[in-house]
Amino acid sequence: MKIDEYKILIQESLKKYFDEYSRNSSYSSEIWESMAYTTLLGGKRLRAVMCLEIAKLFGADINDVMPLACSLEIMHAYSLIHDDLPSMDNDDIRRGKPSNHKVFGEAIATLAGDALISFGAQLIIDKMPKYISPECTLDIVRDYLLCAGAKGIVAGQCADIKAENKQINIENLKYIHKYKTGALFKCAILMGGKFAKVNKEILTKLALYADNFGVLFQVYDDIIDCILTTDELGKTAGKDKLENKMTYVSVYGLDKAKNIFYSLVDENYAILEELNIKSEVFDEIYGMLIKKVKK
Repeated sequence: MKIDEYKILIQESLKKYFDEYSRNSSYSSEIWESMAYTTLLGGKRLRAVMCLEIAKLFGADINDVMPLACSLEIMHAYSLIHDDLPSMDNDDIRRGKPSNHKVFGEAIATLAGDALISFGAQLIIDKMPKYISPECTLDIVRDYLLCAGAKGIVAGQCADIKAENKQINIENLKYIHKYKTGALFKCAILMGGKFAKVNKEILTKLALYADNFGVLFQVYDDIIDCILTTDELGKTAGKDKLENKMTYVSVYGLDKAKNIFYSLVDENYAILEELNIKSEVFDEIYGMLIKKVKK
């Protein structure tokens, strides 16, 4: 299966779940509209795709894994809504469209982000197949909630805010990116592996792969913020520099940042080879990222 095929299935499933769960919600209809607005805008869907692909590679049925994949996109949407708020990164554009708070106002956008966190967890619990043990379900939901909260995305966002207009060291920068960006990729890959019941040794290697991918994706994001236009990015270009944010490019320079990116790609291919995994989908993902970095 190709990425675009996965994306179609993910989008269709997300629409189906929003239609199902938003019924009979007249008093909270605007919240559901706001929740669906950002979640259904599209995007690369990398986190959901990676969850599905890992699970499939280890023998799981992607139809059974789909609610987990959708929960990751729901969590990602919450993080984007909150990230764009004026009190956070203050961005008016997301995926080429007005940010959530520009459409629904700050109060509704904030509440929609809050509601998305619990909606994703509810979806996992409600739609988990009966053949998955309660222990496995609990473990996956725990991963999801840890990623969403103060030991995951929130930790990274908090550290990012505290670092604004300050000189921080590289360890602080890595901490921000490990949690703000990397936590959700790690959650996606581990959830897919756990659903497919991989052993602890494989899960440890998948965790290393996920950690590397979180870093390389952040390096990629820092690079393209410098070299692509707002139209190409689907969000405001050059914001990192304008806001004096510490990034891999500001610390290492563009050329070295690119070298770090390529080195991490090579490391992850080595891990896939060690796991005896060959995946056209992962090839597509890396090809897509490399194409933009090389521009």
